[in-house]
Amino acid sequence: MNNFLSLEGGLQKILFDPTVGKIILTVIGLIIIFVISKVVGGNVGKFVKEGNNRYYIKKVVNFIAFLIAILFLSTVFSDKFSSLSVAIGVAGAGIAFALQEVIASVAGWMAILFGGFYSTGDRVQVGGSKGDVIDIGVLRTTLMELGQWVNGDLYTGRIIRVANSFVFKEPVFNYSADFPFLWDELVVPIKWGSDLAKTAEMFESITEDLVGDFTDGSKKAWAKVVNKFRIEDAKLDPIITYAFTPGQVDYTIRYIVDYKMRRTVKYQLSQKLIAAIEAEKSTEIASASEYQLTHVADMSVRMSPS
Repeated sequence: MNNFLSLEGGLQKILFDPTVGKIILTVIGLIIIFVISKVVGGNVGKFVKEGNNRYYIKKVVNFIAFLIAILFLSTVFSDKFSSLSVAIGVAGAGIAFALQEVIASVAGWMAILFGGFYSTGDRVQVGGSKGDVIDIGVLRTTLMELGQWVNGDLYTGRIIRVANSFVFKEPVFNYSADFPFLWDELVVPIKWGSDLAKTAEMFESITEDLVGDFTDGSKKAWAKVVNKFRIEDAKLDPIITYAFTPGQVDYTIRYIVDYKMRRTVKYQLSQKLIAAIEAEKSTEIASASEYQLTHVADMSVRMSPS
């Protein structure tokens, strides 16, 4: 009987202990905050149909839930923090040294969000990795990889996660931030003896017809870039140049294109140029890739019985 009473008294002492009560309150409060954030984030799709807005709203909900949890913990244990301030200060130095890469990644995350390095949907190259940004986390940026063993700007299927701290260590190449266009070039070899002026005029006409919409859009975007940065104006219309090489004349077609359409436009331009050259090959323009058999030496073959 005495053992039972002592056990009951011990349980009452534990249950009515202020620290135990705060721990129980903390667990219940964090569970409630977690459930509410998941319910709100899960129902965003019912009210917000646009993908980017839905993604950002979910991120904001998770961030607000994190802040509320921190405020809740600081409120519950506010009376304990003053007595632990010295210990926290000593431990904080060691933790900061041990977690310096994590701290740098969090700082990089803030720099990415507020510094305009890139946002989700941008095409970037960081270090040796190139891809489209599909997620920006507190510690890591997630990319859908481009290139590598796949020629052109096509996905490889691999997902890359890069620590956010790289923004302080390596250059960040953004293909789509302030100026979502790229200059590209196509070299076309033409045979000696072709009409050079007519060839240049034909190439320029074909290129302008194909990339005219990109040129118009790029001029508006470039005007904003010139106003924002200290940069000289650039020629955005297609440029046709040629250089003499042994046995042929190399025409270089330089044009501007949307950063996501580079491979497609080069293929379409190649098709149109080939068709135009084929139509003109019997007159003044011919491709240098044509080979003509002009003379075959006479040969005699004598066979003798074995």
